[in-house]
Amino acid sequence: MEKINASSEGYFILLGFSKWPHLEVVLFVVILIFYLLTLTGNLFIIILAHLDSHLHTPMYFFLSNLSALDICYTTSSVPQLLFNLWGPEKTISYAGCMFQLYFVLALGTTECVLLVVMSYDRYAAVCKPLHYSVLMNPRLCHILAATSWVCGFMDSALHSLFTFWVPLCGHHQVDHFFCEVPALLQLSCVDTRANEMTLLVASSIFVLIPLILIVTSYGAIAHAVLRMHSKTGFQKAFGTCGAHLMVVCLFFIPAMCIYLQPPTENSQDQAKFIALFYTVVTPSLNPLIYTLRNKDVRGAVRRLMGQ
Repeated sequence: MEKINASSEGYFILLGFSKWPHLEVVLFVVILIFYLLTLTGNLFIIILAHLDSHLHTPMYFFLSNLSALDICYTTSSVPQLLFNLWGPEKTISYAGCMFQLYFVLALGTTECVLLVVMSYDRYAAVCKPLHYSVLMNPRLCHILAATSWVCGFMDSALHSLFTFWVPLCGHHQVDHFFCEVPALLQLSCVDTRANEMTLLVASSIFVLIPLILIVTSYGAIAHAVLRMHSKTGFQKAFGTCGAHLMVVCLFFIPAMCIYLQPPTENSQDQAKFIALFYTVVTPSLNPLIYTLRNKDVRGAVRRLMGQ
């Protein structure tokens, strides 16, 4: 195959799911439905948390941040994917690929850190209820949320620069449905072991360490819940923490399957479908997980409809 530099050509070809052309129409319809659900569900949470004063609490402040994050995260890759599935044109500009890589990495890393912050909020609510309003004061909540976003965008800047500094002198066909570091490194004709090691270390820092912190928080929460003598308190603690724990599992398990497992012969095809799950399906489920059987949300909806 002819060797070309993608930056001079000005575009990449996102192969996506072209190995399965008979699935492309089905995938387009399914992904479009999930994308619309993601937009409406997360916008609903943001608007409701803003309008109802009863939801002006740390939990719903962080949940609004998560909803905004999910909207941005899916929008950074899904519209391009829908465009590529709809017709034969599967290209993305070089600049578009750079921006997509940067924002997908930044928003994904931000979500890892934000989920840790949310687990700490639940720990403070269950284990330190008398000091909760002091521990999770508005100033600290804003600092923690801002720290999550800053960590994500700084980490992404490092990876994006390292990736696009590598001379991509091979063919410009990216074997993925969006611009991702491992897929782009496959286009290089130089040794990329340093880039792969940097990605592995950063993935360990922003995936494993947050997961350990979350597990530690929930270990303390489980210990506190088991000591509760009130059945109502037990049910309330389980209800507020169970939703967050489910979201953590839906986000971290696919991320570990992609970034922390050794590459295999079929790993790239598996990675596409796993990435499709956590970029399309998971953000659409988060609003349902947090709002179903949630008395605070149902009460807020009733008050809003009553007004």
